[in-house]
Amino acid sequence: MKVLIVHAHHEPASFNAALTRAAVEALDGQGHKHQVSDLYAMGFDPVSDRRNFTTVADPGFLKQQVEEAHATETGGFAADIAAEQDKLLWCDTLIFQFPLWWFGMPAILKGWADRVLAAGKIYGGGRWYDNGMLTGRRAMVSVTTGGPESMYSPTGLNGHIDTLLFPINHGIFYFTGFEVLPPHISWGPAHADAATRDAYLASWQQRVLAIPDTEPIRYPRIADYDATYRLRTVG
Repeated sequence: MKVLIVHAHHEPASFNAALTRAAVEALDGQGHKHQVSDLYAMGFDPVSDRRNFTTVADPGFLKQQVEEAHATETGGFAADIAAEQDKLLWCDTLIFQFPLWWFGMPAILKGWADRVLAAGKIYGGGRWYDNGMLTGRRAMVSVTTGGPESMYSPTGLNGHIDTLLFPINHGIFYFTGFEVLPPHISWGPAHADAATRDAYLASWQQRVLAIPDTEPIRYPRIADYDATYRLRTVG
């Protein structure tokens, strides 16, 4: 495997950092290749604006998709974005490692998606979902929660974890063509004892090494819909 881990936690001593280190250790142990984008350590700028580009398609009005398509054609992405795009296109497996904050990703990780997943370069021109530009690759989330598993069940107070992660799994990963693997959840590690935390780390290492053999989430395919994007009926 060639694995890119996009790590989004500001504290090097955090459990998220321990999970990333555990993944790297497991990959190294089996001879897999990896890169880690530690967004906070890199000082990654999550703000998307004209600084994304070294080229200009329309100086009078900033429409991001137009500028992204132009930058794709002209090699006009800023160096920080181009470097992340190179990593993304290098990998066959993408992992987002982050804590669940306000029922979603930390802003720095959302900013990575906003800036790096550019129209023309990563999606567009009819290339989306199972016809996406990143087909043939796999992606998954490894996330920590503040509360216990019961709070994220289908009837849980915080809502079902699959619902909370749908904008990432379906709206980012699957939209761009990835096969999406079931998420790995570390439930409330800040409140867990050492044995539980060690078990979480060991379980994560097993999940990482099992990525090639893991059954992906089955989302609807483009062919399941008609020209107006209504689900086709069977029979």
